[in-house]
Amino acid sequence: MAHGPRRARIAFSDSAAKQLESLTSEAELHALDRALVVVSVDPEVGEPIPGSADGPQLREYADEVERVRLLYWVTALRTVVVVAYLEV
Repeated sequence: MAHGPRRARIAFSDSAAKQLESLTSEAELHALDRALVVVSVDPEVGEPIPGSADGPQLREYADEVERVRLLYWVTALRTVVVVAYLEV
């Protein structure tokens, strides 16, 4: 059986984990899940956020259908670390 590309692992910062705890509706969970799948398949899909070169390169992925944004960075081992989840 042929396998597609390996998905990136997803991890959450402490602040993002607290945001997740406050999600209660199926619609919110579905929107987040959809965005996480997109980013896990292609971590480079988000736009780089300009900033200092001192830390990791933050990226922003916006899903216009679900009306959510993820702020994240990607580690050298392709782990996507979600910093924030925002509804727009």
